[in-house]
Amino acid sequence: MELAVRIEAILFYEGEPVKRADLVRLTGNSLEEVRTALEVLTASLSGRGIRLILTDEDACLVTAPELSEMIETMRKEELKRDIGKAGAETLAIVLYRGPISRADIDYIRGVNSSFILRNLIMRGLVLRKENEKSARTFVYSASSELYAELGILRREELPDYESILTRLDTFEKERTDATASVSDTSSI
Repeated sequence: MELAVRIEAILFYEGEPVKRADLVRLTGNSLEEVRTALEVLTASLSGRGIRLILTDEDACLVTAPELSEMIETMRKEELKRDIGKAGAETLAIVLYRGPISRADIDYIRGVNSSFILRNLIMRGLVLRKENEKSARTFVYSASSELYAELGILRREELPDYESILTRLDTFEKERTDATASVSDTSSI
């Protein structure tokens, strides 16, 4: 499959900026090949609803600037809607466990959370910042606006804070143990 198409799939899946070095690693191609593929992708997206933004280090798919008015209308409508069960679940994980990576949120929930996180960020409920432990990833935490909305000053004031943390720890340990158990039996 063409490299530009593979890169497009990676960028679409991630839903956030991806470092060029990660594209090299993920595709198994050279930096020069990735640069060329990014140019091909930029050209192929010209005149379409999606554009490719390139910085010195990152690549990211975004909506076309000429569609910003339509997208803003959609965004406002989306923000009026309830966050739903998946949004509440993700928000609770971020509140009780944050700062937390998307991979860890996905692990706890058992599904991809990128679109839900985007929605929560757009609403100003969740903040995203670079992960200090791994510059290739981001961590998510509750915003001060969320604390204000909940009427709390710090997360320890969340309902059943200690017991929920204990239950999350137990859940994660059980999943890790179950995964290790499966790995041990598969090596037999």
